[in-house]
Amino acid sequence: MGIQERRERERERRRQQILVAAKRVFSNRGFNKATMEDIAKEAELSPGTLYLYFKNKDELYASLSLRILQYLMIRLEHVNAEPLTDAAQRLKALKSAMYDVYEFDPLILINMFHMQSSETLKNLSSDLLNQIESLSRSSLQVMARIFEDGVRQKMFVAHHPNAVADTLWSLFSGIVLWETSKKTIDNQKDYLRETFDTAFEIFSRGIMRQ
Repeated sequence: MGIQERRERERERRRQQILVAAKRVFSNRGFNKATMEDIAKEAELSPGTLYLYFKNKDELYASLSLRILQYLMIRLEHVNAEPLTDAAQRLKALKSAMYDVYEFDPLILINMFHMQSSETLKNLSSDLLNQIESLSRSSLQVMARIFEDGVRQKMFVAHHPNAVADTLWSLFSGIVLWETSKKTIDNQKDYLRETFDTAFEIFSRGIMRQ
C-alpha cells in the first residue's frame, strides 16, 4: 500500500469517526442544541480537525443522509431486480423496501426528512448537495419505473409515473414525521407500521385499475 492510499484510508477513517460521533450528539442533544465543539469532544478530536472534513454543522448533519439514501437506492434496485410476475407483486415489494429503509436507521431517516424541508440545504457545499440530489433523483426514478411497468401491463391507472413516485414518497415521509411527533408526546405509542400499511393500501387502491 502506497503513502497516498494510506492517507486516503486514514482520512476516510477519521471522517467516519466524526460521523459516528455526530450521530450520537444529534441523537442526544438534537440538531439545534448540538455544537461542533460537542461533536469534536465526542469524537475525541479538536474542533479545528472537524472543519478540515466538514465546513459547518449543517454539512455534517446532511452528510449523515447519504448513507440512508444509498441504502434506499440498493433496496429499490433489488425490488426492480426481483423475478416477480407482475407490477402488483412489485408494488408489495416496494412497500417492504420502504419500511426496511426506516428500520435501517430511523433517526437518520427522520433527520433527512426534516433537513429536506428546512434551510439546511442552502448551507451545503455544491458537491454534497449534488450527491444528495443525485441519489434522491435516482431513487425516485427507480420507483417511477415500477409504476411505469404497471401502466404498461394495464394494471395501474395511467398517471405520470414520476408524479406517482413523488406522491408515494411524500406519503411515506409525512407518516414518518407525524408518527414521530406523536411519540414525543407518548413514547409508548408506536403505530408507524400500522399507519403506513393502511396508507399504502389506500394508495394502492387508488392506482390499481378496476
